[in-house]
Amino acid sequence: MPSHILPVTNPNLHSSKQHSYLRIDPTTMPLKQNDPITSTRLVSSPFEDETIISVRPLLSRTPSFAGTTTTSSSASYQQRRRRVASENSLSSLSDEAIGQRQSLAREVDHAAPETFLLTRLSLKLLGYMGILVQYEKLELLRSIRIYSMDEWIRNEGLFSILLCNCSWAALVASVSNVENSGDFEGQFFMAESCEIRLVGYRWIMRFLALGCYSLMLFPGFIQVGYYYFFSGRVLRSIVYGDQPRNRLDLYLPKNTDGPKPVVAFVTGGAWIIGYKAWGSLLGQQLSERDIMVACIDYRNYPQGTMSNMVEDASKGISFVCNKIAEYGGDPNRVYLMGQSAGGHIAACALVEQAIKEAGEGGSTTWSVLQIKTYFGLSGGYNLFNLVDYFHSRGLYRSIFLSIMEGEESLRRFSPEVIVQDPNLKKAVSLLPPIVLFHGTADYSIPADSSKSFAETLQSVGVRAESILYEGKTHTDLFLQDPMRGGNDRMFEDLVSIIHSDDREAQAKDEVAPPRRRLVPEFMLQLAHRVSPF
Repeated sequence: MPSHILPVTNPNLHSSKQHSYLRIDPTTMPLKQNDPITSTRLVSSPFEDETIISVRPLLSRTPSFAGTTTTSSSASYQQRRRRVASENSLSSLSDEAIGQRQSLAREVDHAAPETFLLTRLSLKLLGYMGILVQYEKLELLRSIRIYSMDEWIRNEGLFSILLCNCSWAALVASVSNVENSGDFEGQFFMAESCEIRLVGYRWIMRFLALGCYSLMLFPGFIQVGYYYFFSGRVLRSIVYGDQPRNRLDLYLPKNTDGPKPVVAFVTGGAWIIGYKAWGSLLGQQLSERDIMVACIDYRNYPQGTMSNMVEDASKGISFVCNKIAEYGGDPNRVYLMGQSAGGHIAACALVEQAIKEAGEGGSTTWSVLQIKTYFGLSGGYNLFNLVDYFHSRGLYRSIFLSIMEGEESLRRFSPEVIVQDPNLKKAVSLLPPIVLFHGTADYSIPADSSKSFAETLQSVGVRAESILYEGKTHTDLFLQDPMRGGNDRMFEDLVSIIHSDDREAQAKDEVAPPRRRLVPEFMLQLAHRVSPF
């Protein structure tokens, strides 16, 4: 591109006919827009200072199109700006809508497998809720004699009959012959394989009792639920692992004057309906005593089996031990606690971790030495003694063994049996002090379970004790008593152990106000009477 050469009067010469030619950089030629007569250019000069030169243009500037005024040009420019802004706004709204649709799609993708698992669980439980009578061969069917349908129903305590691979008409035809021949005959026997699922009357009564029990405690559930969802001191669903249920809720004390002791709590739920929110009442009340609580969620059956539950609980405990300082907790004062099935899961995780640290297992991400005390609340620790008992209570052997990964795995998930292994003395010596709470009127898991485990631990050199509460059921210690308000023996025992090394906290506990009542006494008494637990 040719250089731009402009004639410039040399100030050192008096003659106007003599000119000096200076080279001008076209990139440094700003025009003065408000002067139609002259244009100011910054000219590169061989002199040290830059010279501003006014040059009269050869042609005056005119609008690009004849008849167009500056006002119309400005209006057109503003219109273009508005159009571009509108397009950008529409694009932004479109992107936001797409983002919302993608977010909704992700939520649906996440909810779909959870819904499938819950549906499959419901169907499986319905299948196990009755008395199963299966006749595989025709000869076996003919050998069964029932003399009276009324007697059959009365003896078995049946409420209704569900049939698989057989029609109701076939059963009616068969029953019509019972009174005459005392045997099943007719169309009923035409089925090569007939499965009769008999839903027991006792299960119907248990569901009714559960409904009444929940209704009696409903005022307390409402208040606890409000605190759980709307309190600023509850951090919900903190991720601790890569599984969908690897979440925990953190209950923070009101005072933040220093690191607080922490309770890592594993909730119960018969290994099937456990959920982290079940510990919200305990978390709320312990946080009022300057104790931080982490309620750990885990995979339930059939989403996972026992080994998955122990794995999830161990990951949650590891998170508490390694990350709790970021939330104001004291990593040197971590306590492990579990209730019912959660007590069993937490005990298995603790024993398994001790075995790993003793050199019998894989790598570890936390240490049993970080756990000051283990608290077991209404838990079961010897599955060999509980299989038949659970079967009689409605958790049938087949489904229980499915949860525990077969009969061959019962020993692996029985802490009371494992600690008696002479080859694991080193691992057993690493266990922290263990305190087991249990009610003597517990019909879900007998109190002997905690008593026997404590005695076994003592026999192998572990500091352990069982504290039994006379007349308390499976849920009294965990629900009814805390909702009653006032002084709660089990709660006070728990707090006193946690604060045993903190004189200042003990002084505060002595003057702590009594807890507020959540449910009227007559409703608590009714709940105690109708409780299916």
